[in-house]
Parts: sequence; structure tokens; C-alpha cells
Amino acid sequence: KFMNIAKYIDHTILKPIAQRKDIEQLCLEAKEHNFASVCVNPCWVSYASKLLEGSSVKVCTVIGFPLGANDSKVKAFEAKTAIEQGAGEVDMVINIGALKAGEYDLVKSDIAAVRAASQGEVLKVIIETSYLTNEEKQKVCQICAECGADFVKTSTGFSQSGATAEDVALMAKAAGPKVKVK
Repeated sequence: KFMNIAKYIDHTILKPIAQRKDIEQLCLEAKEHNFASVCVNPCWVSYASKLLEGSSVKVCTVIGFPLGANDSKVKAFEAKTAIEQGAGEVDMVINIGALKAGEYDLVKSDIAAVRAASQGEVLKVIIETSYLTNEEKQKVCQICAECGADFVKTSTGFSQSGATAEDVALMAKAAGPKVKVK
């Protein structure tokens, strides 16, 4: 049986050269196909929210994107501001260097700060799998679950490589039943 996959798609444009006309086109397509959301850079959240007003399409934005190296306070402020401007979902990038160094308390406090600032809206945590060992992937997925993340995501699309079936399976197992994988 054919399943309507459109409701699972985050229609995305995160290119640094994206312009108002590109955001308009993105939102038009998202409404036409009834996608789950549009994902735009933070500077476009307010505009996309206005374009999608009255539709079922959510606005999603990225936090600490694409490197994850922003201070936790900055990430929290960025998330809070985006939600105030109409974002219903935030996709944050973890502090990859902290995870690689085994600074799990820092990784946890970083995610927890964005979780608190996201005011109950959907929080997706991008772990950037191409930089991580399997043990690091498992550990960060467990941390995401502890912090109340709604999803873990494989990658930004700006790193060395994207998702693999093996990563998705590992992440699903490590994150547990309450956290979805994207």
C-alpha cells in the first residue's frame, strides 16, 4: 500500500546564498505537497512563518549550524528567538569537539540548554555521524534521550558524508523508544 511520505519531509534550503524568492518557492512547494515543515536559516524564520500562516506546514530552523561550536548560551538564545518568530521545530548541532574529547557533561548541558529554550517545541539534535565512532554515536544518542530530545539526526549535509543505514539502526537502538531518528 502506498504511504503518504510527504508528511515526513522537511523541505529544506540552508544555502548561504538563499534569497527571499527562494524562501517563497520553498514555502509554496511545502504547502502544495503538504510537507511536514520547511527548514530555513534563522534569518528567514519570521518570513517563512508569515508565508505559511494558516497551513499545516511548520517552520523549522537550525541552531549552531553547521559546526555546533557556538556557546550553549548563544544556542539557547538562538532557539528562543526562533520560536518567538514562529519556528515550531529546532534542529541543533551538538558540540562535536566536546563529544570527541569525552566532555559529556558539556555536551549534555549544551543540549539541555536548547531543550529548555525551545519551550516544548520539537527538538532535533544533529550529531554529525561522519565524525564519530560507533561508541560516540551511542553515547550522544543516550545523552539526547536523557535531555528529552524528540529526534536525533545523522548529519547537517555539510560534513564529509551523510546518513548510512547502519548509523540509523545504531542510533535508533541507542536512543531508545522515546527518541525518533531522522
